[in-house]
Amino acid sequence: MFAWWGTVMNRMRWVVLVATAGFVAFAGVWGMGVFDRLADDGSLNDPNSESQRVISRVTEEVGRQNVHLIALYSSDEFTTDDPRFRDAVEDAVAELRANSAVEMVTSFYETQAPDMVSTDKHSTFVPIRFAAGTGDAVVEEAKAGLAADGLTTQVGGQLAVSADIDEQIGDDLVRAELIALPLLLLLLVIIFGSVVAALMPLLVGGIAILGAFTAVRVISVFTEVSVFSINIITILGLGLAVDYALFMVSRFREEMDRDRPVGQAVANTVATAGRTVAVSGLIVTLALAGLLIFPQMLLRSMGLGGSAAVLVAMLTTLIVLPAVLAVLGKRINSLRIPGLHRRRIPTVTGAVARATTGIWARIAGAVMRRPVLFTIGTTAVLLLLATPFARVEFGGVDERVLPAGTESRVVSERLDAEFASDGVDPIRVLVSGASAAEAATFADSVDGVDGVRGVAVSAQKGESTLLTVRYDGASNSPQARAIVRDIRALDDPVGAEVLVGGPTAAVVDQVDGLSEKLPLMGLLVAGITFLLLALAFGSLVVPLKAIVMNLVSIGSAFGVVVWIFQDGHLSGFLGFTPTGYVDASQPILMLAILFGLSMDYEVFLLSRIREQWDHLGDNTAAVATGVQRTGGIITSAALLLCVVVGAFAASGITFIKMVGVGLLVAIVVDATLVRLLLVPATMRLLGRHNWWAPGFLRKFYQRFGFRESDDLDDDDSTESEPELAATR
Repeated sequence: MFAWWGTVMNRMRWVVLVATAGFVAFAGVWGMGVFDRLADDGSLNDPNSESQRVISRVTEEVGRQNVHLIALYSSDEFTTDDPRFRDAVEDAVAELRANSAVEMVTSFYETQAPDMVSTDKHSTFVPIRFAAGTGDAVVEEAKAGLAADGLTTQVGGQLAVSADIDEQIGDDLVRAELIALPLLLLLLVIIFGSVVAALMPLLVGGIAILGAFTAVRVISVFTEVSVFSINIITILGLGLAVDYALFMVSRFREEMDRDRPVGQAVANTVATAGRTVAVSGLIVTLALAGLLIFPQMLLRSMGLGGSAAVLVAMLTTLIVLPAVLAVLGKRINSLRIPGLHRRRIPTVTGAVARATTGIWARIAGAVMRRPVLFTIGTTAVLLLLATPFARVEFGGVDERVLPAGTESRVVSERLDAEFASDGVDPIRVLVSGASAAEAATFADSVDGVDGVRGVAVSAQKGESTLLTVRYDGASNSPQARAIVRDIRALDDPVGAEVLVGGPTAAVVDQVDGLSEKLPLMGLLVAGITFLLLALAFGSLVVPLKAIVMNLVSIGSAFGVVVWIFQDGHLSGFLGFTPTGYVDASQPILMLAILFGLSMDYEVFLLSRIREQWDHLGDNTAAVATGVQRTGGIITSAALLLCVVVGAFAASGITFIKMVGVGLLVAIVVDATLVRLLLVPATMRLLGRHNWWAPGFLRKFYQRFGFRESDDLDDDDSTESEPELAATR
């Protein structure tokens, strides 16, 4: 089938290229409009959770209570009781009240609440709530009018933090592309030794990203998609496109070096590397689709954007790239760089002795001579790296994900440090269906919960009472979360319903909700991956071993993430503020991405090993040959992918930086410890049992199974295979 497809793409190459040019033009105009269709919401809140349901219930029963912006006014010259300070704040408040979009604004001078004045009496804050449906432009206009004469004005609060995160991510995305693209081109030129060949992965990556933008815009017509999906589209669209194109171009050059006619070279390339890309693309797509089982918009959007990016990258590699290669033919090696010549290493087919001629085969041979030692040693290193993950603490996102000095973050930090209680992040308890007396009795019970510093009635209407619960520490702290759980454990007043909300309750619900769905996602992704690999390689042992190795590899990356971002090691070097916990969503996102990426290299390596096993029937030679024929390409692909994800590790947003660092560590571990050491060692230990399968699966494999090579000559002593320049 794949050889036939390659033949079709060769014959229709000009039709394909003209259609591709039209699609790129369309995607560049209509597809790029996706940015106007995406929601700013990067929420990890489950709309069905208690903390989210209480928001609508509070609005219905006692009126809206949330605060969108905080205006912090300060003066080094005079205190808040000075008339000049008071007049400046009251003028700013009066101007805000004249804005029809402002639903609520108040100040210390109206409430006389002591918590609204700093302990040194040189600062006060003004909470602001906007009417439902207020647009971003109106909010920005209101922010611009918050300045008070003679006072230092700083703006923070929920909307300000969200806006700063969005702006920082946008800046980081542009910077990441500016860093990654030139480095990628330079490395590709070094790897291929040819400018034309080096441009192929970038061509595929550009089309993949534009195509994914177009696909997501179509999806946004039917469901909301978060703007954060753009990040994963860029990472995966560029990263996997580079990987896939690297596999295809290297195989095509190999076929051309064998003096194949261009049409046959294209067909063979699609039949071999193309099949690898198809299997890998399906596995990565399904791994990312596992995110769709989560109700949280952020994860669902990442699943949609990531799946779109991988599918488009795969289709571009299987449709557009063969057509381009068919047109180029031997010109794929044009514009060679002087001094960068590919080394030609004899192809291994039948003799164990010849399987040890290359550096990668020699490494595999050394490992397989001491398989027990390398299996135990490598596993010990991976488990050691994974150890910190055993003490992981999960939390949510707050203003500390922003770079130090960002205005909205400074406001939050000052409110926490300089005010007795900032009044912004309390725990809110709605007592519905109870009299005022019953609600007061329940409030006394809440006041007795360990860690509670005070309980006040903030709103009351009919049989609905909203309680504000004060506590010490940050809203994301374990102590605050324990208070939420303890309040929820209290007995409700007879005939009444109690709902607990606020930022802390939202974090509790996020962690609980993600933990509940994670096992299902894991089983789903692992099950589908096992099935696809079993069908592709005609074995039940190899897929199981691949999944276990991937989990160990991913676990080591998670351990490093905990050691860095939870414990705070390297925080100065990487430029972030440690919080003592890990954002609960990021390991799930990393799991989906890494599981798919790890399988990308696994499929490429195993396809070559299986090919040689079928041809030689010698497990040791098959493994050595497979490692030799893929070692340079896998290493080059990993290096290129490290450039892509490494650019995101430089992000100013901590959770984006966390994903970048985690992916970087996982790719390095996977391409070195796992593929070069653990895979050869375990395959040597299992021997022919690697390929055990029941009869029906063997028959399926013989008819439809994965074969990386279309033909293998019995005598190829004069035939040679190109090796990437980077492997010299």
